[in-house]
Amino acid sequence: MTTIELAQGWESIENAITKLKSILEWSPELDGSPKPEFKVEERMMIYTTVHTMCTQKPPHDYSQQLYDKYREVFEEYISSTVLPSIKEKHDEFMLRELVRRWLNHKVMVRRLSQFFNYLDRFFIARRSLPALDEIGLTCFRDLVYQEVNANARDAVINLIDKEREGEQIDRALLKNVIDIFVEIGTEQMELYKQDFEAQMLQDSSAYYSGKASNWILVDSCPDYMLKAEECLKRERDRVSHYLHISSEQKLVEKVQHELLVVYATQLLEKEHSGCRALLRDDKVEDLSRMYRLYHKIPKGLDPVSTIFKQHVTAEGTALVQQAKDAANSQAANGAGVQEQVLIRKIIELHNKYCFLTDSLFQNALKVVLEESCKTVTGHSTAELLATFCDNVLKKGGSEKLSDEAIDETLEKVVKYFEYISDADLFAEFYRRKLARRLLSDWSANKDHEKSILTKLKQQCGAQFTSKMEGMVTDLTLALENQTTFEEYLHNNTNVNTGIDLNVTVLTSRFWPSYKLFDLSLPPEMVRCVEVFKGFYETRTKHRKLTWIYSLGTCNINGKFETKPIELIVSTYQAAALLLFNNADRLSYSEIMAQLNLTHDDVVRLLHSLSCAKYKILTKEPNTRTVSASDNFEFNYKFTDRMRRIKKKKKHIYQIVSTQFLPNSCNPYLFFVLYTLYSQIYQYNKNFIDCENNNSFIPLCVSNYYCYVFYCKFLRDLS
Repeated sequence: MTTIELAQGWESIENAITKLKSILEWSPELDGSPKPEFKVEERMMIYTTVHTMCTQKPPHDYSQQLYDKYREVFEEYISSTVLPSIKEKHDEFMLRELVRRWLNHKVMVRRLSQFFNYLDRFFIARRSLPALDEIGLTCFRDLVYQEVNANARDAVINLIDKEREGEQIDRALLKNVIDIFVEIGTEQMELYKQDFEAQMLQDSSAYYSGKASNWILVDSCPDYMLKAEECLKRERDRVSHYLHISSEQKLVEKVQHELLVVYATQLLEKEHSGCRALLRDDKVEDLSRMYRLYHKIPKGLDPVSTIFKQHVTAEGTALVQQAKDAANSQAANGAGVQEQVLIRKIIELHNKYCFLTDSLFQNALKVVLEESCKTVTGHSTAELLATFCDNVLKKGGSEKLSDEAIDETLEKVVKYFEYISDADLFAEFYRRKLARRLLSDWSANKDHEKSILTKLKQQCGAQFTSKMEGMVTDLTLALENQTTFEEYLHNNTNVNTGIDLNVTVLTSRFWPSYKLFDLSLPPEMVRCVEVFKGFYETRTKHRKLTWIYSLGTCNINGKFETKPIELIVSTYQAAALLLFNNADRLSYSEIMAQLNLTHDDVVRLLHSLSCAKYKILTKEPNTRTVSASDNFEFNYKFTDRMRRIKKKKKHIYQIVSTQFLPNSCNPYLFFVLYTLYSQIYQYNKNFIDCENNNSFIPLCVSNYYCYVFYCKFLRDLS
């Protein structure tokens, strides 16, 4: 094998390097000839030459000499060609030349590293010397970057300022220059941060400080915020196009400080366009922008929230005063109407500012609104909100809304509900009102009932609405039970209730608790109870039914001297009136004994029949109060222009009541009870059905309610 001497071998390598330089310097504008290219054979020859010179036996192993000459090639080329070509240009032209020379340098490093690859693989690895790529980078950094980085930085910042002023610049050029700052350093980008970023941030602060000092004097608060928001957007856009991503947060903070923090007080307190004016004029878009701008600044929302709390407190005070004035001037409407007007306005007030999701605003809003409710009504927000929902969802409620308006209102209610402090209390009030709507068939639309439960479930979880959903499901299952009961009566002709009876069986754990009272029922009603018990025992023998009287109604035909009048009365009123089918005159003590009610209950009951607007009974003495010494008679001379009268109920119990049946014996008085005989059963469920074999499996005791909900009776006796 022929030995290659250093001079001989290097001459061959140097010729290849010269050709590589000519390739890098080639320009289509300056050179008419085609661009020279390396052939594969040439590249292989150079690699083979380097390999041979490095693998020869000493003293002809020239690995160290080639390693040194590799560095010398870069130093000579940069000093003689690259650096002078950059220094002779200025501003944007200098940047373009810098980028071109950097790209050429990376090509040269890659090609020479291929030629000298054997050094990288063996010589450098054994000696722990800097790699060839690292040598090329170091040469450019020490000889070019250190000389021109300050000028390049200033030129880049100057172009950025021009763009901020609206001029078009070459963003790709800036991206390439900034990449040099990033790539020329280590992974921690010390050179980028030290030589470029720090000065760029300082210049940005100075630029926006000057802008802010001018804008704050001539622009309104909304206009100033529009400009600030647009500036922040553009700075983020610059980062995405040519600045390094690590600079975004620092740059945004500088801009926020100069535009929003320094002049925060002057901006928010502007007399005719500041935060107070925006709140006063309901400038939601501008308020949203203010919130977006300041919520990202540490403690930036503190002054805004202070102004907001003052404004909401003033609005809450105004609502309170309006409610008080309305209550004083329209006392006839009752306090409940004014309370509902207030809660609707409070919900609307909350909905107006619900976009301010920060806890500072929501806590301030919650405190003000709850205090407003308590100041006017003395009731908690939870109770008023539940009552408001009841008026929205029930038939004939004070809130007369279309289906779309109801959905929108329920959505606002659920949003407001998220911020009330006593959610469990709301759930209890709402459940009781839902029970009355369902049992009295007052729900205007079952879909709306399900809709708000779905919204509450999404908001608070399944456990929060499980009982309320169970109540709705119970009524659906009760319809199936009623159908079965009607089939039972049809198939058993020997069983006769004398009444069209509709029974609803409900699960006690879903429904509110109800007190038990032993109202004495007329014999016809007792027969209805026994018939239903007989039917229910055909389905299960392990459930004990307990009847609880509810707030249902009875339709009674009263035969008065002038004309018959249909009376719509409560269960207890009906039971009391039916006593006069067997007697012309009854004393207080006789009525109390026959009804089996307490003194207070009987007083309320007889007062509603003898002292209210419709005096179905007359009493002696004729006073406006009921005492134990009073006597009562049926007022057969009673008349009214209407043929149907609904008596206002004096609720004896806060439960769902019942209605019952007549007998006839008084020639002047005959009542025909024919609609809505309601009672509630309560029983213990000791077993559950097994779906597979219809047998019963002993299980733990759980209480159920069986609501006897609808009963119809029509008897024509002459």
